[in-house]
Formats: sequence, C-alpha cells, structure tokens
Amino acid sequence: MKIFNTLTRQKDELKTIEEGVVKIYACGPTVYNYIHIGNARPLCVFDVLRRYLEWRGYKVEFVQNFTDIDDKLIKKANEEGITVPEVAAHYIEEFWVDAKGMNIREATVHPRATENIDEIQRIISELVEKGFAYTSGGDVYFRAKKFNEYGKLSHQPLEDLEAGARIDVAEIKEDPMDFCLWKGAKPGEPYWDSPWGKGRPGWHIECSAMAGRYLGKTIDIHCGGLDLIFPHHENEIAQSECANGCDFAHYWMHNGFINVDNHKMSKSLGNFFTVRDVAEKYGYEPIRYLMISSQYRSPINYSVDIIEQGKNALERLYTCRDNLDFALKNAVDGGDAPEFIATHKAAFVEAMEDDLNTADALGALFSLVRDINTYIAANNQKAGIEACIEVFDELAGVLGLVYNRKTESLDEEIEALIEQRTAARKAKDFKTADAIRDKLKEMGIVLEDTAQGVKWSRM
Repeated sequence: MKIFNTLTRQKDELKTIEEGVVKIYACGPTVYNYIHIGNARPLCVFDVLRRYLEWRGYKVEFVQNFTDIDDKLIKKANEEGITVPEVAAHYIEEFWVDAKGMNIREATVHPRATENIDEIQRIISELVEKGFAYTSGGDVYFRAKKFNEYGKLSHQPLEDLEAGARIDVAEIKEDPMDFCLWKGAKPGEPYWDSPWGKGRPGWHIECSAMAGRYLGKTIDIHCGGLDLIFPHHENEIAQSECANGCDFAHYWMHNGFINVDNHKMSKSLGNFFTVRDVAEKYGYEPIRYLMISSQYRSPINYSVDIIEQGKNALERLYTCRDNLDFALKNAVDGGDAPEFIATHKAAFVEAMEDDLNTADALGALFSLVRDINTYIAANNQKAGIEACIEVFDELAGVLGLVYNRKTESLDEEIEALIEQRTAARKAKDFKTADAIRDKLKEMGIVLEDTAQGVKWSRM
C-alpha cells in the first residue's frame, strides 16, 4: 500500500515497524460541544483506513484521544455552571451517539488527556532537563528553535513560521516561536500539582504523551485534518523527538477540508453544521457516504443536493443487497462464482492501495452492483449468488456502508400474509388476494410479482 506522506510530500510504500502490525494515532475531538461535519471527515476516513488494513490481514492498534481539558471546556463549564469533567462526560457521550450513528468503530484505546497527567509531566521534565524547555511565569515553554528540524512537516522556512507566530505573550517567552507545554493555573480553573507549580497541560503535549504511552516512542501512522499540520503536529514532532531521541511517526496522513455550498464552513458565515443537525434531516449514513465519496486529501463540498445524491446512491446499494437475499431464498443448488467478482475485487484493492482512494473504491463497488443485478436477473444458482453476497458484504464492510439492514419481527407477519395471498391466487380467490394486498399496502408494504416469486419492499 502507498500512502501520501505529508512528511516526505510523496506517496511512500507502507512499511511497518513490526511485521503484520500497524500502529495508528488519530487526533480526536476537544469535547466541549457536538462534533461538526468537519470533524466527521477524519472520523470516517481513518475508520476506513483501519478497516481496510484489518481486511488485508494486519493487526491494527488504533488510538484516538479525547481532549478533556482546554480553554474551550473551561469556558463552557463556566457558561453552564457545571464542572469541566461534567462538560467532558456529557459531550463524550454525545460524541458516541454521532460516531456510532456513522458506523465508526471504537478505537483500541480512547485515552483522555486528564488520565495521562503523570506521563505528560514526565515528558515535560525530560525536556526541561535536556534544555529543550524552560519555565517562565508559572508556565513551561518549548524552545522551538533548539529543534533543528522544526518545520519539517509543514515544509515552511523557520522565518515564515516565525512571522506567523503569536507574540501576545512574548514578554514571558524567550522567543515568539516557543510554545506552551504547561500552563500555570489561573483562579477558578482546574489544576494539577507539578514540579513547576499548580497548572494544566498545553494542548500539543497531550498527544505526544498519549501516543507514546499506548503505542510506543515511534508509531507507524499519525492522522488528522490539514488544519493540524501547523502548529499542532509540528509541535508534537518537536517535543516527542527531543524527549525520546527518535522518530515520532513514519507516515503522516491529513484529510482535506469541507466546504459548505462551495464556501469555507464558518460560524461567522452561518454555514456551520453539526453532525447531529445533518443526521436529524438526512440520517447518519449519507454523512458517512459523503465523507468517503472523494479521495481523502481532496476538499469536499457539502450541500443539500450532494447529500441527496448520496442517499440515492445508498439506496442502490441497499436494493442490490435486498435483491441478493431474495434471489438466495429462491435459489437452486449448484453454480459457480461469476468471473466478474474477481475483476471488481481487484479494482477495489487497487484503488485502496493507492493512497486510500475511496472514490475509485466506491466506483468498483457500484460496478460490482451493476453486474450483480444483471447476473441475478438471469441466474438462480445458489453458489453463484452466495459468492456475490460474500464479496458485496466484504467491500461494503471495508467502506463501513450498508450497515442499517435490520430484520424486524414484523417481517414474519408480512411473509405469512404473502403466503396467504399466494395461496388465494392459486385458488383463484382474487377477492381475498386483493384484500391482502390492500392490507399490506396499509402497513407500508409494496408487493412485486416476479419470475422468482413475490418480492416485498417498504414504501
């Protein structure tokens, strides 16, 4: 598999530290509010990455954090008159409602920043001892210019980064480029005791601590959105590599931005949508479909028309899968797997091996659907239909799609009524047959008489 590596600016072949194992760290949300559709993209994209690698036989150790101490959480807690832990607990719970709605699998570990204070302090102490960090005014800062490779991820000259650095706290920093590792406590804020006084961790150090604790000093893949390249990921590299004396991550994957109606999503523009907002109107699965419908590094556009197109595309997938179940129920023994299965499966793998090209992988899945529909219209042999079901479920499963197929207890009642109608028609009791059809229609069930038998669907 080849991955576009932000660090090298080219597609690099994936070579893992440990054979057969992939260690992935994905930056998770700051839990002070509902997640927005911009957050949904890395969740969906890197969930597919994990699914694909596991499908290809790797053991994946996947860590995704929750930032549960931050200025935004403190502000939210003050606004609502509750504690910061209560804010975090509430929005982590709400996160899982949305994540599970989009069929996001739980990570191997979901660490919280507040559960890793000891590890955070250990790394900071090591950086201070080595001269990479210093204390000032109750804070601890990292000396960015002391790390000779600072800027290697964002590929910007140091002078350009320096020009954009914040200078509002320059009086307590040695250099505007320096960034905070530990923040001295302010009145009314949560704090932890430390060698530098009461305080709390800075944002960047959290991920270094959690990645190191759960995956080791060097990991295979670090994921996140383009907006995290600088300063967050750049700072993670600097502090991790200075503390540990080795590479932090070999591959860096960054997903593109989301626009809304071809404009950058922004609260000030009034085009800011949470996942919950969109799901209440269109459901969760169309959101997931949208997030993987383009190659992950490309920007994508959210609009009502595009989400509706996704709903229609999903309907094609569900219809095909339902048709397969119907065909299998009426199949006869015998047959072989159709030849087109191997062709479409190979196309799917080729797309995914090329920097997780989910757009082309979806194309391969829909080509498979087209040939399946043609095949089952003319064939009723069990082995061939079972082979079609197997590959459909595999490929859709890797993409995390078609996950809302539910068999309800009502189905048994429907099947019984259909059998009664079929028996009435054979007995030429058309009055009873029509009455049963009308009853099913009132239940929201539409019947279709086919050569293979009666097929039903919901209105």
